[in-house]
This record gives sequence, structure tokens and C-alpha cells, in this order.
Amino acid sequence: MSSPESAAAWKAIAARKQSSRASRIPSKWHIPSSALPKDPPSLENGPQNVLDLPRQFLSSAEIAITEDYTVESLLSALASKKLSCEEVAQAFCHRAAIAHQLTNCLTEPLFDSAVQRAKELDAYLAQNGRPFGPLHGLPVSVKDTFNVKGVDTSIGLAYLCEKPATENAPLVSLLLSLGCVIVAKTNIPQTLASLDSVNNVFGRTMNPINRLCTAGGSSGGEGVLVAMKGSILGIGTDIGGSIRVPAMCNGVYGFKPSNNRIPYGGQALTGREGMSRTSVQAVAGPIARSVRDIDVFLREVIPRATLWAEDCMPCPWPPSSPSSQQIQGSGPNGELVIGILRSDGNCTLLPPITTILNEVAVSLQGTNTRTGAKIVVKELLTPRAWTRSQSVMSKLMGVDGAVVMNHMITSTGEPLVPWMSTRFRAGKAQPLERVAELQAQRSQLEREMLNLWSEVDAHGRRRQTLDAIVCPVAPHPVPPIEGYNAVGMTSSWVLFDYPTGTVPVRSVVEDDLELGRPLPAGNVLGSWDAKCRELWDEHVTDRRVYLGTPLSVQVVVQRGRDDWLCRVMGVIDEVMKSQTQTQSGDVKARL
Repeated sequence: MSSPESAAAWKAIAARKQSSRASRIPSKWHIPSSALPKDPPSLENGPQNVLDLPRQFLSSAEIAITEDYTVESLLSALASKKLSCEEVAQAFCHRAAIAHQLTNCLTEPLFDSAVQRAKELDAYLAQNGRPFGPLHGLPVSVKDTFNVKGVDTSIGLAYLCEKPATENAPLVSLLLSLGCVIVAKTNIPQTLASLDSVNNVFGRTMNPINRLCTAGGSSGGEGVLVAMKGSILGIGTDIGGSIRVPAMCNGVYGFKPSNNRIPYGGQALTGREGMSRTSVQAVAGPIARSVRDIDVFLREVIPRATLWAEDCMPCPWPPSSPSSQQIQGSGPNGELVIGILRSDGNCTLLPPITTILNEVAVSLQGTNTRTGAKIVVKELLTPRAWTRSQSVMSKLMGVDGAVVMNHMITSTGEPLVPWMSTRFRAGKAQPLERVAELQAQRSQLEREMLNLWSEVDAHGRRRQTLDAIVCPVAPHPVPPIEGYNAVGMTSSWVLFDYPTGTVPVRSVVEDDLELGRPLPAGNVLGSWDAKCRELWDEHVTDRRVYLGTPLSVQVVVQRGRDDWLCRVMGVIDEVMKSQTQTQSGDVKARL
């Protein structure tokens, strides 16, 4: 039990930390209090969408720099000196500062060091006549978990505040070696184990599209900052959905790679060092505004990862755009075979999710890609292994007993935030025999899942029959704050080590809400399903809260096929955008 002194310790630390953070936002970048959204958010005030609000406080040049470029075109403009690294860094830092004031997305503004770094890159280009590296001047952000030398890696815990890192995480060093400019570190949830980014030190990160709904987690600050265009690309981490869920919540693209692709080490230790290698390993990956931005970024990072990190293996990446190469699928005539996987057997899909899956399936079926490959869509039955995997995943994630995390929380008397108060349990680390038993269960599930991707003929030969899966990110739309519950549709793919990505499709419209129409009767599948159903029960949730929030799908491929995932995501994104443009044109024609 904590003493009164320790119980108050976290409050003093948090106050100092917030004051330090505020001092690093230049006064000239402060926006008027009249522009700030109303808190606490309420349905009466509506969604309070602030995505475009930064434009009111930016110059036309800053708007152009932060909005008009892709990763590729920005790099070209920087290399050709059309833009200087300094003016680009200034523009993105300014926009990040405004985004933070509107959403509370940052933990560590790094504006001064970013501008100084940009000046050094400009000097290098002037002196040498060539860019410093292939990502020369690219303004990026990183999740607070990554060590940046001289900066706290507090992960929202008072215990870790005011203890600056003594060296960079390998990924940070790799990014700097490529020429990146790191503009900020971003907010996360307490314990990193929830899907709503709130902690006692920095507070809650708000969704810029709809303040009534969650911004996601645990890379919530990254999802928000990228959506607000305060960085052109962000780096998050993912073990239960922590890249893909914030991407879904904020209407951007998220990419969870396989293990050993992107350096992961050099982050805040939330458990005993080395423990993750006995259970399930999280991965680092990008959150971006397009599939193409992800492709350009990974093309430079993944092949160089082994130069910097002991936890990576050599992996090439195709030198050209995913959509520019011939897509050769596993169909009899090279068709791209995409399976629609609807339910994990643990949660009933809410109507908007069923609708968006139907729209994607119909749009993809029979479509010819730009490379000439035809898409074949087939409905998949829920594999028993997918249903069982969430339970095994949850047990493996808890093998350390949360001993270290519990110590860090209780040392300064911190309370648990509301979402964690009923879910966080500290115990004892599991014995080796129990861990081995769980890993054996995992292996069996992995073997069972092979039957989803391939088949064996009468002669015992196995061939690929499925190229990718499209499934929900969650069984529900972007939920209200504190409303996220089941993560089986994201965490299970980490158990199988399948690379997966989030692709936004469109926003929720009124027809999606089916107001006054209850969820079709059916057996409640369990406690996760019961909580999910509450998000559609009009006695519990006002469905109008979902209006305007993004609807996304998750794309999944087999282990190790990360570049293939990028290509398939690009195809699906292109088809759905084309469909949206066609529908918009039809509406205009009728008008």
C-alpha cells in the first residue's frame, strides 16, 4: 500500500512533465482558446471535427508543404532544392503543434532539434551536391516507446519521467542515417495494453474526426498526428492491433509487418528484459496517408534493418511501385484470389461492418487490376484456429504476470485509468512448463491455419489457393471513448505472425446506422460479444455517434510476405477509390 507521499508523487511529476511539454511549443504557434474544442465531449456538441482546423493558422506555403506532397514527391522536392529541409521541418512542426493543441497527441515535441537537424541536412546538400540519404529531410514522428537520446521515454508513467534516454533506439538511428527528421514523440495508453490512448501523465488523446469516439491505441498519438498532417509518416508498434486500430480510428493506413523486418529494440521496458522472446513479440511499423507512402518508406528501411538491429533478418524489397508490377495470383490463370473472412467466432459483426465487407467483396469480384490480373473473391468459413487463437494470445501476453509494469505504476502511487481498472491484474510470471504448453498450442493453431491458404491434391502435393484475406479490423465501427473491447480480429494475426494492414474505405453515413432497427436476434457468443452488442443497442449507445467516422478493412497475407501485403493493399485501395469516384460521378450526373 502506498504512503500519502508516494500517492502524491505522480501528480507532481505529471505537472512538471506537462509544463515542460507546454514550454516547447513556441508562443507564436499558440492558437486562440476560442478555437479549442469543448470538453468533456458530448453528443450535444457533435463530433467537433478538427481535421482541417490547422489550415486557419498556417500560411499558404505551410499548407502546401503539409498537404500537397506524398512521401515520394516531397523527397524529390527536397533533393532538387525546390524545398529546403528547414522550411519543411518548420511547416510540419507548426502543424504538429496545432494538432497537439486540438487533440493532445504529443508527449515530446522535438521542434527545436528537428529544425536544427533540418539545417544540418540543408548544409550537407549544399556542400556535397547530393542528399544525405534516401529519406533526406523526411519529417516523421515516433511512438513514445522509442528511445531518442536525451529525451524521456516515459510511456505515460510517472515512474519513467525525467529519465532521458542515453542512446537512440536502433530504428531511430536507422531513420536518422537515412536522412529523416524526427519532429515529435506521440501519446500512448497507460500500460500500452488498451485501445484508447489515455494515461495519468499526459491525459487523453482525442479523435480529430469525432471527439466522442476513441483515437485508438496503443499508437493513438501516431494515428492522430498523421491524420492531422503533423508528420508525413509515423512509426508505431503492434502486438494486439496497436498500429491497425489507430489507423482505423483516424482514417489512415497502418502496416503491421512480420517479425524481424523492422528494428524493434531500444524501447521502454514494460517487462523483464528478454521476456517477450518467450511469449509473443510486438513489431514496429508505419502509419501513413497512403499505401504508396508505406511502400516508399519500407523500401528504404527493411533492406537496411540488419545493419542496425540484432532482431532483424535480411529481407529485400521490390524497387518499384507495388501496382506497377504484374500481380500473379494463385488462381488457375493467375487470378488474384482474395478471401472474405467475416467472423472470428467470438463476436457478431455490427451492421456497418457487414455492409463495408459486402461493398469491398462486390467491388473486387471480377475486377481487372491495372496490371491485367483479374480478382476472384471467395467467402471463407471461420477457421476454428482463428476462434481459439484469441484465448491463447491473451494467455501468452500475460506470461510475465505484469510484475514490472505493476511496480512502475504503484511506485509513485498512480491510479489505474478507468479502462484498465477492471482489466489490469498483476500476478506471477508463469513457469517455463506453462509457457512451453502455450507455445505448443500456438504451433498447433499455426499448422491448422495452413489449410486456409493451400490445399493438398490426391498425390500429396500442396499448392497455394489463397493470396490474401480481407476481414474486419474490429466487429464494430470506431467506438465511443472507453468502448473498445475485443481485439481478436487484430491480435490473432500477431500470434500467427502474419503481416496485416488497415485500408480505409469510406465514412459512416446515416443509412449505415439503421436507426430504430435492432440487431438481429441470435445467440450471444460470449462476454466479448455481449459488450460488442452494447455498441449497437440504442438503449445503451446513441448510434449517431458513429456518423462520419471511418470504415476500414484489414488485409492479411501469410508470414514473411510483407512486400506482397503492400501490393495487395495497393490493389484493394485502388479498386475502392475507383468505385467511390464512379459513384460520386453518377450522383453528380443525376443532379
